[in-house]
Amino acid sequence: MMLILLNLTLVFTHLSVLAFGGGNAILPEMQYQVVTVHHWMTAEQFSSLFAMAQAAPGPNMMIVPLVGWHVAGPAGLLVTSLAKFLPSSIITVYALKFWQRFKDHSLRARFEYALKPITVGLVLVSAWMIADASAQNIFLVMIVIITAIMGMFKKIHPLWIMIFGASLGTMLQL
Repeated sequence: MMLILLNLTLVFTHLSVLAFGGGNAILPEMQYQVVTVHHWMTAEQFSSLFAMAQAAPGPNMMIVPLVGWHVAGPAGLLVTSLAKFLPSSIITVYALKFWQRFKDHSLRARFEYALKPITVGLVLVSAWMIADASAQNIFLVMIVIITAIMGMFKKIHPLWIMIFGASLGTMLQL
């Protein structure tokens, strides 16, 4: 058990430091580590935990404690939460102090501008990986496409889109 907790700490500390551009940017690496490298769960289980985390109120990284709980119970929940949120919080505090010193510098605006497409790309890769793990047949692929279109072009709260997709998936699986 101690080895698993140590591995969880190492994986999620690494992810914490990499979480540049928001938590969703690290989802591909999180899935890779949790599913492919350590085999703590299947891609389908990861996708299900991600869906549960997104449906729950709170920050979009609620998947972190869920993964920890799934792998090692309450101790895993605590270890993954601390490993993921503490290092990035400390780095953020110091980075913001540094960032404020250069608030009027022209390179800061260029740097922010350059980061936008990188962040969007990382989020798109995350969405692709979750969709790929979730869509196991043609009906589920269609649900992914329909809900993605609804999310992009309609002003519908994501929770209602999730309820719609889950209801449609349930009906089609019967």
